[in-house]
Amino acid sequence: MTSRRDEVLAAALDLLDEVGLDALTTRKLAEKLGVQPGALYRHFDSKRSLLNAMVARLTADAGSAGEPPEDWAGMLRYAAVGARATMLTRRDGARLMATYLVPADETAQRFWHRLIGALTAAGIPPADATVAVDTVFAYVNGFAIEEQSRDGFPAEPGQRALRDKSFRAGLDLIIAGVTASRS
Repeated sequence: MTSRRDEVLAAALDLLDEVGLDALTTRKLAEKLGVQPGALYRHFDSKRSLLNAMVARLTADAGSAGEPPEDWAGMLRYAAVGARATMLTRRDGARLMATYLVPADETAQRFWHRLIGALTAAGIPPADATVAVDTVFAYVNGFAIEEQSRDGFPAEPGQRALRDKSFRAGLDLIIAGVTASRS
């Protein structure tokens, strides 16, 4: 059984696909739901709260991609590919997720710390491990934002295949840089 809050959240994500992040307003969401705008505040106390919940929903929905590899490079690839795929599930999904300042939920926070721990266990100093993980996610965010603004939503399959190849090549360069810094 879904709660009314879940229904509002699902409607907000659908509205994101319809109008994009810039045009997503609580007024439009209320219209879509057939309620007064003030009624939304029972579920989300602000637009920021709504946006945060949308990010949390996207990351929670993506959390079923299986277990990540144990090695640090494999974990970084897994996280980067998964984050990008999640961003591309929704119109302006990359911009939406980039607005969130910390990992969306406890599971995401634990994985963030697990990534840093894996790099540290491989001999990368903790400060450098944090920079490496931040760099990977900055790359993912920037690439996906550019991809969505350039290719639209959803991207054509042929275009998506080219972007996948380019994305992985850039990610490999970052991981090679992290590997080289260990020496």
